[in-house]
Amino acid sequence: MGTAVAAGSILTGSPAFAQEADIEASPATPDRARQKVKRVYDDAAAEAGGIWNSYISVAGQVAVDVASDEVVEAYSVNKVAVAVTLMDKIDRGLLTLDQQVQVPASIVVPGGDGVIILDGAYPSAFTLGHVLSLFLTVSDDTCVRLVGLVVPAAEINEILVAKGFPRTQVTPVANPNRYFLGKTTPRETHDLLQALVAGTLLSPASTEYLLSILRSQVAFTDGVRREMSSVDRARIATKAGWLNDGRNEAGVMFDAAGKPVLIYSMFAHGQASPEDFGATHPVRQATAKMGPKFLRAVDKIAGAGTQAFRAPAYRQYNGG
Repeated sequence: MGTAVAAGSILTGSPAFAQEADIEASPATPDRARQKVKRVYDDAAAEAGGIWNSYISVAGQVAVDVASDEVVEAYSVNKVAVAVTLMDKIDRGLLTLDQQVQVPASIVVPGGDGVIILDGAYPSAFTLGHVLSLFLTVSDDTCVRLVGLVVPAAEINEILVAKGFPRTQVTPVANPNRYFLGKTTPRETHDLLQALVAGTLLSPASTEYLLSILRSQVAFTDGVRREMSSVDRARIATKAGWLNDGRNEAGVMFDAAGKPVLIYSMFAHGQASPEDFGATHPVRQATAKMGPKFLRAVDKIAGAGTQAFRAPAYRQYNGG
């Protein structure tokens, strides 16, 4: 618990004030940045309560490791892993982004997240590029089934095992083209994101494509990116997942030059208000506090590796 301070008073000499000032300042070394990220994470997670399994690295070295090898429910965070398998087939020439899949009324998930359920005009057709955009931004549930039409559940798991992620797996069902989003570990999700930005999972074009979606302004904004400007949001590629009492989020923060500098993988459950899937849930409140402080903690250090990724272009329009 923090130290209580009377309203209107500023105790500049107190330990509490010194710690808060230290948290807000941007450290100049990776070690100091890791210490700061850990403090911010510990405080926010403790305030939210419940159970957390997390793995966070700064400039390629671990900053937070909380039961990171425990298998957890991935929920929609696993959509990143599934998207990697689809892009892998594109890289091998087996699929194309402009390839269309049919959307009959029977495949639409009733009452789920996303925008396809709002359409009401079926049958229709989507390109795989459109499917991936909806899959990774508004986390469209029907897109799980649409991806399954071209990458069946067994093949998703086989590709992930071949790429070194045996515990990041979807859960097959009787229909080979459908699946539940399955499980992962915080460390494996972190390592998958790390491999993605290192350029070892996919071709450069496919890597840039997925990151541009995850960094877009319409990507998830109820967690890490909530209390940020549009410019800062563009520095973060993120994907969240939620179901029952679970609230998960994983992503990558980039330095000013576009190099990955912080990778986070956070899975939480058991907090209060499991019926609240909005920004007021305790975990979303916690990650919204973490996000800006994480970003400021790495502002003065360089990212890991040699590869840089430009922020996606963002322009506003008013019709015309």
